[in-house]
Amino acid sequence: MKKIIYALILALVVVSGLVFANREIKNETSKKPAPKPLSAAEMKAELKKWEATPDGIEFKKWEASPEGKKVLADAAKINNQISASTNMEAVVTSLSLPLGSRLGFGVMVRINGDDYILSFGPEKSNEFQQLHSLKVNDKIIIRSHSVSYAPKYSYPIVAGDYVERDSKIIYKRAPRKGGC
Repeated sequence: MKKIIYALILALVVVSGLVFANREIKNETSKKPAPKPLSAAEMKAELKKWEATPDGIEFKKWEASPEGKKVLADAAKINNQISASTNMEAVVTSLSLPLGSRLGFGVMVRINGDDYILSFGPEKSNEFQQLHSLKVNDKIIIRSHSVSYAPKYSYPIVAGDYVERDSKIIYKRAPRKGGC
């Protein structure tokens, strides 16, 4: 009887050791090294590769077109305010985005005489509830962290981070979790 108990305990120890060792091996292999950020030279090389693709060629044509030049010029006009994250006065010109846009919820605004898409991202439950109260010709104060553009759109795209109407905050983007 003692021999059977010793054999079972020995078998249990061996199996436990194998399971534990196998778990450690799996943990070591799952720790993949993070990709290194590209150097400036590597980024330029990747950009050159992309510019040679059909999408890159199409983008370069759009940049050189009158429509592309206007969008880029309009984006450059507010770039200093975007970089400094200062308040910009805007007037709501439309409560809907251009036909076929896939930017989520947003409105069209006019800043310093130029039209922009003010995009807030995919619409979630009640996040943009107060923004639905905006009306055409409402004067608002906005802040943003970025302005972008795409050949699909005839206007620069301003990311909406903060919106104020009549000295009352009606939208403020929540900070990202786990980020800087």
